[in-house]
Amino acid sequence: MTDTALISSKPKNGRYFPDPAEAQAAESQYVLDALENHKRQGLELAVKARWIAMAIFVVFLVIVHPRIEVIYYIGIMGLVCLNGWFIQRAGRVGRSRMELFLIFIDLFLMTLGMVGPNPLSTDSLPLAMQYRFDNFIYFFVILAAGTMAYSWRTVIAIGVWTTGMWLVALGLAVWFTLPTAGLTEAAVAAFGADSDLLQFLDPNDFMLSLRVQEVIVFLIVAITLGFSVRRMNTLLLSNAGLERERANLSRYFSPNVVEQLSQNDEPLKQVKIQNVAVLFIDIIGFTRLAADRDPHQVIALLRGFHGRMEREVFRHNGTLDKYLGDGLMATFGTPTAGERDASNALDCALAMQESLTIWNRERRRQGEPEIQAGIGIHFGETLLGDIGANRLEYAVIGTAVNVAARLEEMTRRLQTPIVMSDELRHQAQQEQPASNLVRGFDCHPDQEVRGLDTAMTVWARR
Repeated sequence: MTDTALISSKPKNGRYFPDPAEAQAAESQYVLDALENHKRQGLELAVKARWIAMAIFVVFLVIVHPRIEVIYYIGIMGLVCLNGWFIQRAGRVGRSRMELFLIFIDLFLMTLGMVGPNPLSTDSLPLAMQYRFDNFIYFFVILAAGTMAYSWRTVIAIGVWTTGMWLVALGLAVWFTLPTAGLTEAAVAAFGADSDLLQFLDPNDFMLSLRVQEVIVFLIVAITLGFSVRRMNTLLLSNAGLERERANLSRYFSPNVVEQLSQNDEPLKQVKIQNVAVLFIDIIGFTRLAADRDPHQVIALLRGFHGRMEREVFRHNGTLDKYLGDGLMATFGTPTAGERDASNALDCALAMQESLTIWNRERRRQGEPEIQAGIGIHFGETLLGDIGANRLEYAVIGTAVNVAARLEEMTRRLQTPIVMSDELRHQAQQEQPASNLVRGFDCHPDQEVRGLDTAMTVWARR
């Protein structure tokens, strides 16, 4: 079967083969599209999570600290929410300097709001006390939201940047902040200079060991989450590959067959002999029809024809084996045999004829010539399996395929839209004994079929 989405522009022996570079490019594009979609959904979730979290924090601050000074922190959180919206707009798969810059701004705003002095505050608390409120835990919210949208490298970068900013801010605070007079002395007088409580209760003490412990734990969590994101992305790419394979299968097989194949552990490359119903359909007089038309009109005509016929193949549980210029070949009972393969092939042929009738009605209204097609169907033994060396193609070969093609050619001589073999009629009657499958068909015995030594009995549609 030929991948119809990747046909080369150069025919070879009347058939088209996919270009390996085009196939690789299409696969890469499929993965990029999957990543882009994942990134976009992740950013939307991350922004929503950020807004919800900040709204909760605002309510919490207002309830716990009902003072005018909380407006400063609400403003910081508002800027963080706004910056999240900008990140969502700038986010894309691959490296984005703007996205990284906005993430850096995120962390800077958080650091500024946590350790910087509040200009609206009337309290004269020492700056060291800012670090006693354990505001560092809010960085985990940014980190957790980042796992929804960013690459694993960016998640680790958030950990590294946060660690660096927090330590730099801490160093600057320790270096430039003057202790509030009297507080340390009062603590020493109350607890003693050698007391273990002094470090915890001295308002001027930054408790450097705990501050370093905070960032070390955060960095470890960021690295762990980064590698978790990497693993998740690997699973995403693997899933994208499976979805691409499933999408490719859906070009050839009906949806129920695709579902069966996806759950079947038996490899298709296993060669086997199997009875299969084969259908060929071809536009009659296509060369004359396309002679005076613009190439774009010819392609549009073929797409309209192939689309309608392909739809009927899938609707009747068939397999699209290949396109053949102005026709196609379909099989029923591949890759696994069913209970109604011959009946499905016959029903598909009748549905194709009805579909063409409806289409021709539309074409007449548009002043376009009608499309006539010949359909040949046969049931017989075939050989199924992969052929080829480097690029494999799942093939259905054997006399049954050739007979179906010859029956399609016979529609011109018998002046009929459908010719089916007696073997297919007999098999269809066994599948549905109560139905009258030959209604509307005339029997033509002793028909010479090119390539066969013996004559055949065929049935032609009136």
